[in-house]
Amino acid sequence: MTNNQTILDTKEKLPTMSQTPWTATMIASDDDFAGAPLLRKDFSLPKGHGDIVSAKLRATALGIFEAFINGQPVTDEVLSPGWSSYEWRLRYGSYDVTPLLQAENTLGVSLGNGWYRGFLGFNGGSRFYGEELGFLGQLDIEFADGFVHTVASDSSWRAGPSATLANDLYNGQTIDARLIDDDWARPGFAGSSWTGTHVLDFDVNRLADPVSPPVTRQEELTPVNVFSSPTGKTLLDFGQNLVGWIKLTVQGPAGTTITVRHAEVLEDSELGTRLLRTAEATDRFILSGGRDVFEPTKTFHGFRYAEIDGWPGELTTDSAAGAVDAVVVHTKLQRTGHFESSNELVNQLHRNVVWGLRGNFLDVPTDCPQRNERLGWTGDIAVFAPTAAFLFDVKDFLQDWLLDLAAEQKAQNGLVPFTVPDILKYDVHPEHFPAPESTALWSEAAVWVPWALWEAYGDPSVLKLQFDSMAAHTRRVEGLLSESGLWDTGFQFGDWLDPDAPPENPIAAKADKGVVATACMYHTAILTAKAAAIVGRPADAEHFQALADRVKQAFNTHYVDGDGIIHSDSTTVYALAISFDVLDSPEKVAAAGTRLSQLVRANGYRVSTGFAGTPYITGALSDTGHIEDAYGLLLEEECPSWLYPVKMGATTVWERWDSMLPDGTINPGEMTSFNHYALGAVADWLHKVVGGLSPLEPGYAKVRIAPRPGPGLTSASVSLQSPHGVVAVEWHLDEDGNLQVQATVPDGVTADVDLPGLDSVTVGSGTHAFTGPAAEAELLEAAPSSRTEA
Repeated sequence: MTNNQTILDTKEKLPTMSQTPWTATMIASDDDFAGAPLLRKDFSLPKGHGDIVSAKLRATALGIFEAFINGQPVTDEVLSPGWSSYEWRLRYGSYDVTPLLQAENTLGVSLGNGWYRGFLGFNGGSRFYGEELGFLGQLDIEFADGFVHTVASDSSWRAGPSATLANDLYNGQTIDARLIDDDWARPGFAGSSWTGTHVLDFDVNRLADPVSPPVTRQEELTPVNVFSSPTGKTLLDFGQNLVGWIKLTVQGPAGTTITVRHAEVLEDSELGTRLLRTAEATDRFILSGGRDVFEPTKTFHGFRYAEIDGWPGELTTDSAAGAVDAVVVHTKLQRTGHFESSNELVNQLHRNVVWGLRGNFLDVPTDCPQRNERLGWTGDIAVFAPTAAFLFDVKDFLQDWLLDLAAEQKAQNGLVPFTVPDILKYDVHPEHFPAPESTALWSEAAVWVPWALWEAYGDPSVLKLQFDSMAAHTRRVEGLLSESGLWDTGFQFGDWLDPDAPPENPIAAKADKGVVATACMYHTAILTAKAAAIVGRPADAEHFQALADRVKQAFNTHYVDGDGIIHSDSTTVYALAISFDVLDSPEKVAAAGTRLSQLVRANGYRVSTGFAGTPYITGALSDTGHIEDAYGLLLEEECPSWLYPVKMGATTVWERWDSMLPDGTINPGEMTSFNHYALGAVADWLHKVVGGLSPLEPGYAKVRIAPRPGPGLTSASVSLQSPHGVVAVEWHLDEDGNLQVQATVPDGVTADVDLPGLDSVTVGSGTHAFTGPAAEAELLEAAPSSRTEA
């Protein structure tokens, strides 16, 4: 591919990612063996050097790999080494295998297509990174006398067939249990159909030290219901939309094929697979005749429901327990943030946000986990990063992704692509998008994500590592501004998926694209200026602050009229203008808040924003004194709203407000997902305003405790395992209507407490109780529902 080669040629311009010395070579099987070859190397421990002090295996693959020593897995990781920008960064893992070694040993490796060679994207392409699967591994064994024995991948390794007949992340995996031989990774195995290996041309400077935690199995769920569809299909409901695979434990006649299809929803009481587009999401298991355990670790699916065909005997809810288990798989992340309220629908919404993050943080922050896409769309994480950084410790996970973003950006002359890793540079079709160019909100991920990590964790290293990337993006957009100082030319996604846009044309939003882009540019320039000051780049700080000032002036001159009305007069433009502080006077801010309130009320509290406006609209309302309208939006149950999917039984956040229509049919648009976290960014407002916890200094070194009760809720609690310890806020209305607040502040942290009806105070560590007067805490019992004219 010409474009592919152009990109690859730029790798010499990028910094070396790893200085670790390697003696291993990247090897490939002489026979592809259906895309799932096994590799093995026998070795003996040398004698006369005393006991083993340590044994460390460093390993990676072009494709995905599982490694074994003497038949035992070396790690609980799956789908390693994951998906990075392989052209410049191929991550490797390091594993302590000391307990697995004996006098005679075998190091075995199972390979699969993964992201490297499997199907990727929505255009049906594959093999974007290479034609051959490869493995690179080096086992260094240190003995008591200091001697180090090394076993490294080279052409002396042998290769053979596995029981996997097909594997693809989108389409699924086929396993024939009749071909399983558990001895293949043990000493003494002699496979009759095994062949040799050969060395691939590979630059070890592409090897990257691991930053992100690995992908692992998280938990297993059993079906809550097994039932028959109208056409007689056997369907299983796991009660939760999840990401992973189904593990079967079964016994039946040899040669019997069990077929498992996956989907997120049902349509007409059958498996709803239309939204998967070309992704087959189908696993097939061929029985050996004995007791078989099937686990398709070379694929993953997004699903709540499964259809099973070919099961020997009757499958019921009772018999499925322990025989059919859904294995939840995602990057190993520590949960840090929690929220709960008196409204169970809001609690379910928050749980949906958490599960959406879990399913889409599988090595890469993806848009969706189920259809033929599953890409690291930059716009989604740009707006969701603050929510993610509260709910889980995502510092290393997103830092790793940002390194890929910077590598892609540097190879594309400062352009932050739509997706990271970026396969669209190889596979973009003109009918989908024009020639790539910097795009508001999406490309902003280069700046907004590092800043979110800085605010959440207080570690300036992310700004130091990413500043050149942040500055390159901001300077590139500076060059795209028109003579008026506005970012009003070129392709923009704008307020993508505005609920009033036609299903087939999600880009047709009410908000003017130039207004959205220019507001985003101002926010980006301000953050880049702040980052420059933090990392000690005063000249850059001055430049970007001046740029921000020019953009702000242009925005107010060209987009805001004398009455404070912003061009295109839609909820999104006011939400962004308020939240990004782009308006140049308190009077304009107040007018924008009033107009936003009017528009929200006129729409009956139904959501009228898309990807750009949704994360900010509730905050813009509460910041301008319209807390009751923010609660009205939050608690609305009719479509489009946050609680409409909850009322429809959703267990993750949807891509569209109406991914499922009120009659239970799937949205007719070609692009429909039931697991998309972007619209769940409202959880950031739940944490900061409803719960009342936000950072005043990066890393929560100083916090603000300021819950704002509103109509429809009588209590809420929020807690965070911050870098300094647990900080928590809990409030409720007592029987007299007083606001009772309890705040927990960790050692070394101070908190500014701002409660309705009380003077603000600053407190130190410990547990503190406050009571707000009933007159200030008096609330409506239900959310506002009146519709007024705009």
